[in-house]
Amino acid sequence: MRPIDHLLELMATLRDPVRGCAWDREQSFATIAPYTIEEAYEVADAIDHGDMAALKDELGDLLFQVVFHARMAAEAGDFDFDDVARAITAKMIRRHPHIFGDAEQRDAQTQTIAWEATKAEERAAKGHDSVLDGIARSLPPMTRALKLQGRAARVGFDWAEAKDVIAKITEEVAEIKAEIDADAAFERLEDEVGDLLFVCVNLARKLSVDPERALNRANMKFVRRFNHIEKSLESNGQPIGEAGLEAMEALWLDAKMLERQGDGR
Repeated sequence: MRPIDHLLELMATLRDPVRGCAWDREQSFATIAPYTIEEAYEVADAIDHGDMAALKDELGDLLFQVVFHARMAAEAGDFDFDDVARAITAKMIRRHPHIFGDAEQRDAQTQTIAWEATKAEERAAKGHDSVLDGIARSLPPMTRALKLQGRAARVGFDWAEAKDVIAKITEEVAEIKAEIDADAAFERLEDEVGDLLFVCVNLARKLSVDPERALNRANMKFVRRFNHIEKSLESNGQPIGEAGLEAMEALWLDAKMLERQGDGR
């Protein structure tokens, strides 16, 4: 038996109304979706760490999620795992006519343009009227912002240069300051902070920086430097809650200096 067939059989057993697992039987698309998203992030984390053993395991976990959804759809009479495989195969063939059809060979840039054109045709065939249609609302907000901006940019709605975006960031910061000075309602502050974050994502896009990856690097940097503060204070027998901001900021700067020395700067 092929491994995939064994996995499909296992999933059917877990969902069996009589001899299956009570937890697995109770699940629905909605309850499983968060696990699917979590597994995708764990795949990305394994890749980020260059851990191939973990990547193998996490890809298996993600595949199990696909099998789980497909099994529930089969039980409802909508589609099964084979239909999923056929659909993605047909889509990839359709989007690669230069490989599987009679179109001319394309370089990476030309293929990207053609890929987006094919996706636009597919969206139109589904009745999507807007350029922005089809971007999942369930995506992480930063990722969705990036995709929305990219779609708009393809039809010319974009800043010419990154420095233009920086000017917009300055404008958005000024608007937040004005709302704070006016003692604005929370909703106004939330709107303005959202605008600032949206423009920051745009700056990352203009610089060809992945904002999710950049923020993740910033998160890890923060943890690393804050750990330095904690360890330094602990070595001096001082509780962190009693150190004070000035002392902690000095140790933060010390952590930055040590990092630069380690980088050879």
